[in-house]
Amino acid sequence: MLYGICHLSIVPLRFESTDKSELVSQVLYGDYFKILEKRKSWSRIRLAFDNYEGWIDNKQFQEINENQYNKLHKSVPRLSIDLVEFIQDEHNQLYPVLLGSSLNGLSVLNHTHDGHFISGKKAKSKLVQTAFLYLNSPYLWGGKSPFGIDCSGFTQMVYKLNGYHLLRDASQQATQGEALSFIEESEPGDLAFFDNSEGQIVHVGIIMKDNYIIHAHGKVRIDRLDHTGIYNVDQKTHTHKLRVIKKVI
Repeated sequence: MLYGICHLSIVPLRFESTDKSELVSQVLYGDYFKILEKRKSWSRIRLAFDNYEGWIDNKQFQEINENQYNKLHKSVPRLSIDLVEFIQDEHNQLYPVLLGSSLNGLSVLNHTHDGHFISGKKAKSKLVQTAFLYLNSPYLWGGKSPFGIDCSGFTQMVYKLNGYHLLRDASQQATQGEALSFIEESEPGDLAFFDNSEGQIVHVGIIMKDNYIIHAHGKVRIDRLDHTGIYNVDQKTHTHKLRVIKKVI
């Protein structure tokens, strides 16, 4: 088995082994993974954090050995808390790193970092506060950064920054936690899931107090939440149909 770590700020993870393929997610600086299949220019990987799979350009990661992978996997995550920060390599070159990037691989990559970081599990009350860091970030299918993020990437990163694991896609996240019967039972930080006309879970957001929700739809925005779903205050209509509310923490 081969292993790798991302040494660049943010790298595309694609559905197929071509630059023209759909962006299914992104690999942030410090994310490490197993290499399931290696070709001349592309590798199919499985990320350690959420077991998500996709194709990454071989020029956009560095290989590591099994011992380094296992050491990273056992360590308590340290995550960058600045919107944009820089790390420095042994040649004094600077690399940008974004909010939520893992700093555990600094020694593996021979990089240094003197910015702020966060570590360990935080109180559930911190989730909404963290979500505000992404407010007005533009929607990007497969995105995971303040410069472009999708609905489940948003919820995953907010939970990650507070020390909790969510899976990558909304449909996967909907399998986690305890289902609640009514909105009134929910607390700020719980997750609300929404389905399409075929009954498939296609959207997720983070519940706030007083029946508001913060979610990625066009941008990370705040809307009203009721028993029907999300009421968009700009369009003055319901945009998403509520399926289930889950308490993960």
